[in-house]
This record gives sequence, C-alpha cells and structure tokens, in this order.
Amino acid sequence: MESVKTKKIFETAEDFLPINGTDYIELYVGNAKQAAHYYKSAFGFQSVAYCGLETGNKEKVSYVLEQGKIRLVLTSPLVKDGLINDHINLHGDGVKVIALWVDDATKAWEEATKRGAKSYFSPKKDKDENGFVITSGIHTYGDTVHIFVERYHYNGPFLPGYKSWNEEYNPPGVGLKYVDHMVGNVEWGEMNTWCEFYAKVMGFTQLVSFDDKDISTEYTALMSKVMSNGNGRIKFPINEPADGKKRSQIEEYINFYNGAGVQHIAVATENIIETVSALRRRGVEFLHVPDNYYDNVLERVGEIDEDLKPLRDLNILIDRDDEGYLLQIFTKPVVSRPTMFFEIIQRKGAQSFGKGNFKALFEAIEREQEQRGTL
Repeated sequence: MESVKTKKIFETAEDFLPINGTDYIELYVGNAKQAAHYYKSAFGFQSVAYCGLETGNKEKVSYVLEQGKIRLVLTSPLVKDGLINDHINLHGDGVKVIALWVDDATKAWEEATKRGAKSYFSPKKDKDENGFVITSGIHTYGDTVHIFVERYHYNGPFLPGYKSWNEEYNPPGVGLKYVDHMVGNVEWGEMNTWCEFYAKVMGFTQLVSFDDKDISTEYTALMSKVMSNGNGRIKFPINEPADGKKRSQIEEYINFYNGAGVQHIAVATENIIETVSALRRRGVEFLHVPDNYYDNVLERVGEIDEDLKPLRDLNILIDRDDEGYLLQIFTKPVVSRPTMFFEIIQRKGAQSFGKGNFKALFEAIEREQEQRGTL
C-alpha cells in the first residue's frame, strides 16, 4: 500500500502525527468464529484473513473481515488465562484496538509518547513473504488502545502472521463504505481530560461541543465533545454522563462495561434506505422512534432528496446543519451486554452529528433501558 497525502480541512488541528484513516478495529469476543459468521450474515462483511492454530498461533484466533474500507478483526483466546480473557471477563465483547493507518509508525509513537501518551508497545517490524509492516501502540481511555500501522511495504491479506481466509460463504455487502466516526464513553468528569489528550498528544482539534442542555430528556442527560484530526478522517466524539433524574445510557454502558470504552461505531453508506432495508432483512435490530417524529421533521430540516415514506417506514432520522443534511439510524446493542452498537449514517453535505435528533434518539434508548430495568 502506497503512502497517501491527504488534504488538511481543519486548520486548527496541529497534526503532530498525520493519519491517513482507520486501518482496522479489533474486538475481543468470546467466540470469534461465531462472531465472524454474524458480521458476515447480518452486516455483509467479507472473509479476508485468519490467524490461529493453522498459522502457528497457539494463544489466540483472529478472523479479519472487510466491507468497503471498513476492516474488522475478531479475536478470541485459545488458552484459559491471559489478557484477552481478562478483557472479555471484565468488559464482555468489545473494542480493544482502534488501529490508525500512518505513513511512519515509529515517528507517530515517538510524537505521541513524548507528549504524554502511555506506550502500549514500542515500534516493531513484522515481516513475511509479502513484505513488512511496522506497528506501534499507545493507551487511550479505559482499556482501549491505538495501534499505528505503517503498511506501504506490505501486500499480504492483512498483517504478517495471517493467511488468506477463503470461504465459499460470503453474503453480499449491504453498501457500507467507511468508518465515519467512533464514539467513546468515559466516566464522570473525564470528558475534558480525554479531549485534552487528543488535542495535546495527537494534535486533534475540537469540532463541536454538546452540553446537558443539548443532549437531555425529561429523565437523562449527557455531555459530549467531538475531536478530529486535520483531514477529518478520524473523528472521536467523547461522551460523559450528566446529572439527570434517572440513569443515563452512558451510566448504563459504564456499569456493564466496567469502565470507559467504545460505545458505537458509525459506518457510512451512500444509500441508507437500501442499506438499512438489507440489514433489517438480515435480522439487524434498530432503535424505534415514535411515528410522530415524522409529523414535522421536514419543517425542521427543510427539503430533502428522499421521499419521507421509506425513511418513516425504516425509522431513519434526519437532521440539517449549515453544510447540508444527514440521515442516520442506530442499531440496538450487537453484543450481550447493553454496551456496543452501530450507527448507519449517510451524509448529504452535513458535517455534524445529528443534534436535532438527540431528544428522539435518547427517548428511544430510554425505552430500551426501561425494558432492561436499567433506567
């Protein structure tokens, strides 16, 4: 993979370590084989690479899946004790690694650690017959880590140590293109700490801030700030709980995840109606907003290209900012605990995150919390 020069669109980002995009997202899961089947069958990901006993790895097994530019790695332990086991026992299935594609993994690690990042591992070079990859890593909120991946001297299926995973069963994709953003939930009073981390350690800039007046219902509230790198390819909203009459979704997440972690992965599509229709047919469950949400939505957002009826039928939300509008919908949790979920988003010019939908969305989440007895 060749080095890529990307255009800086947010001038206030200092970009100490230029990032080309999301390289992969690794989830530690209880049963990687079955999880891989779920993401293929339900979300339309395709088999790419594998490591495990057959490749000489006696500690863990990993399945690598792709759709568009989205790459998921699903990893389970092969032994009874160890760090992966500890992560699953504490958090349940969840994101361990947000890997970032960089031109220089050594310089990225040096820049981050000298500005205060805690090292996860120092730069290392792995090679096989397909070339070599240099990686390094730092810690971020909770047990989540960032791994910097320098791969333009490598042309294998994923990383050294993996082999191509060729399987006949590969359901067609559903139109998912790339990771739009990834949301982290952190504990009370920690939002500004981690926003400062992304600004000072990684050179990100703050795009937007939401307080408990922006994101609240009668019962619950939260606060959020969105951090982005200079080219806008990496966006990390950071949420923390705020005081409310009842327990917010952020508190529920932290209670069940036992700490800070990735709340949801937002993936982009160019046709949300087709994508969500396909996902629903495959059994993916989405949050339901009241039908009266659509009674005056066009008065709020103005003219859109799509007919309202299919959006209403599919429960897709609409919002507008100064740049355009967006369409979005949120799955129910895709793991056993009420923690991680996905957002499907289509941007028609809008650069924002659906502020106008927050109240309807949070009320929908509260209804789910009430059924779980965690509100």
